[in-house]
Amino acid sequence: MTSTDGLRLLPFRGLRYAPERVSSLTAVMSPPYDVVVRPDGVRHLETADPYNIVRLILPHAADPTTRHRQAADTLHRWRSEGVLTQDTEPALYVYEQRAGEVLQRGLIGALRLDGPVLPHEGVIPEVVEDRAALMRAAAANFEPLLLSYRGEGTATGAAAVIERVVEREPLLATTTEDGFAHRLWAVTDPADLTAIDDDLTRRQALIADGHHRWATYQRLYEQRPGATAGSPWASGLVLLVDTARYPLQVRAIHRVLPHLPPAKALADLAGAFRARTLPGELSAAMEALEETPGTAFVLAGGPDSFHLLDRPDPGLLDRTIRRDRPEAWRQLDATVLHSVLLDEVWHIPDHPSDIGYLHHTEAAVEQAARHGGTAVLMRATSEETVRQLAEHGVTMPRKSTSFGPKPATGLVLRTLDGDEN
Repeated sequence: MTSTDGLRLLPFRGLRYAPERVSSLTAVMSPPYDVVVRPDGVRHLETADPYNIVRLILPHAADPTTRHRQAADTLHRWRSEGVLTQDTEPALYVYEQRAGEVLQRGLIGALRLDGPVLPHEGVIPEVVEDRAALMRAAAANFEPLLLSYRGEGTATGAAAVIERVVEREPLLATTTEDGFAHRLWAVTDPADLTAIDDDLTRRQALIADGHHRWATYQRLYEQRPGATAGSPWASGLVLLVDTARYPLQVRAIHRVLPHLPPAKALADLAGAFRARTLPGELSAAMEALEETPGTAFVLAGGPDSFHLLDRPDPGLLDRTIRRDRPEAWRQLDATVLHSVLLDEVWHIPDHPSDIGYLHHTEAAVEQAARHGGTAVLMRATSEETVRQLAEHGVTMPRKSTSFGPKPATGLVLRTLDGDEN
């Protein structure tokens, strides 16, 4: 596929829930697949409504092949029963999320894979392969990943279309358990679509959330015999947000080391970091972490067991962190964690069964306590640091950041079986 100079966001015929066939739109929606805390989160969503989208994004069966086939069969059944229906004409979709003072608006569409999209994290090959097998079996993109771009900060081009469209009656509106109100509009007017296209062809995007899904889109296209640039497999479902108008929130992603007991984690430090016991609850521990200068982490073994790690040994940092990267990368908390603590001090294998990644501090602490392991609680990295490194082709350690608000899953799906346009 020949690369393009800018972003090409293509309209598609969205696949959406028929409101009359489900108990409510809220009951069939879900967070992104990698945010759902398994298994309790999956069970909670499955019991909310028999048609909850989690049955497609996180099917459970004895083996991967069966899981993927089950999702594909479920999708086919829901479409044939009229639970999911396809919009009559191709559209881009304006998507709004609002909670208190937080407001995010963007465009959902099928983004061409040959445009200037900057990753900032590496991926886990096993996760990409699993997601690819699921999408291949179902021939569908179930959930949009989150991309950001920097516009002019004014209501022109794509931004002007968005601001105009949100004055109309939405296709759907609902509020999820987390307090976010979601609204969706279809953009089908040719003049609006042209204005959006003209604007975006001058932009480049940063992957804010969804590196594994983007890598999955690329893998599926590469493995598709005879696929051309016009093939539905040559693009992938995304939410594109202009952060000059709607700045993203950036949060940390925490690590859970289920096979490393807290006592061993502290004993093995052997002077590599200063370690101090933190009294109080989780909120106080995280406040202490935010106030600590330089590299720092909180180790948690349970809801009443917190230690602050800071002041790493400079000689150890010098020996273990790569020298062929910018200083900003070398000083990232995630870089120090993986290069020094995980690889050199604790010798933790880089495998999903040995390192868990959780977005919520409470869930990370609870999971560590349940397994008798250790949670490493992190601070967020600024969007500007992430973007600057990405523009220089430097990727951060995987799962270094959590951008949001993340698009809810279940508002609009995209099929890849040839009838989406």
